[in-house]
Amino acid sequence: MPLHHAVLALLADGPSHGYELKGRFEEAIGPQWGGLNIGHLYQILDRLVRDGYVTRSHVSQSDRPDKTRYTLAPAGQEELTGWATTPWVRTSGFRDELFLKLFGAARLGEAELDALVTAQRQTYLGELAALTRLRREHAGDPMVALLIDAAVAHTKADLEIVESAVSRLADAAREAGRARREVASASPENADGGVMTEAGCASMDSQDLARNTSGAPPVSAGGSTSSNPGVCR
Repeated sequence: MPLHHAVLALLADGPSHGYELKGRFEEAIGPQWGGLNIGHLYQILDRLVRDGYVTRSHVSQSDRPDKTRYTLAPAGQEELTGWATTPWVRTSGFRDELFLKLFGAARLGEAELDALVTAQRQTYLGELAALTRLRREHAGDPMVALLIDAAVAHTKADLEIVESAVSRLADAAREAGRARREVASASPENADGGVMTEAGCASMDSQDLARNTSGAPPVSAGGSTSSNPGVCR
């Protein structure tokens, strides 16, 4: 995320120091973005100084430690103008964990898909309510209001996708659930004879040993001589 360009934009208003930049960024962008970590900010400033986009100077203070002041350099102004006037191009594809969750739930079956959709719907409705409150609180700040409106639009779009998932993925989820049930019914635990307890297996072993000495066939669970004895675990 090009936060270093946002720092250049703040420095275009005039020289500043680290904590001033942090406060101005958070005030300009608003609470929906989240706070700017001061350690990360100083890493950005160090890189901008190294790249020649920003100059650094020290201001002496008699009653407190010296203050470091950062100033936008001509190369930084040129970099900022080039970045701010060119379009943003998505390079990482449309990757969102929501789609992976829908994929996973649909592979499990209808009940799991319904459970995800219900929970996700409530989450998005809660987010929209919180964003609506924020929008009212920041109605007088155009930049913050714009960011909140973008968050509202994004959340509404995600909610629309979730709402349509039940009908659009219903056949796939139904088929996946049927396939899982078929696999479960064909597992050894559900075959004739079932799963025997440890005590039952021990009893069978002793009976088979006794019958083997007499040449008789082994006895399966239930006392029969079936060729499909119970499964010992």
